[in-house]
Amino acid sequence: MKAILKNYRQSPRKVRLLADLVRGKRTSDALTTLQFVDKRAAGPFSKVIESAVSNAKDAGKDADKLFIKTVTVDQAPTMRRMRPRARGSASRINKRNSHIRVELAEKK
Repeated sequence: MKAILKNYRQSPRKVRLLADLVRGKRTSDALTTLQFVDKRAAGPFSKVIESAVSNAKDAGKDADKLFIKTVTVDQAPTMRRMRPRARGSASRINKRNSHIRVELAEKK
């Protein structure tokens, strides 16, 4: 079972730090880990995992046997803004977004 969060307003580089923490863990352990991590993306990331667990329960899977099979954090479309600079020029500000995809599997 899987769950996807699209267009999360934080750069993929920062969100991938959390993806590396939870990859391959049981879902209960991953949620406990994210609860004590001091990162802004920990809240939305745990919601995506909870959504994937809920999707698995709806499909008839046992929630105690689920583990995180794959986690990918991809780049979403970037918002571009301009910042005024000296002598009438401008420089670009890139506001990056992320797509978070979580896929669960059952341990045998």
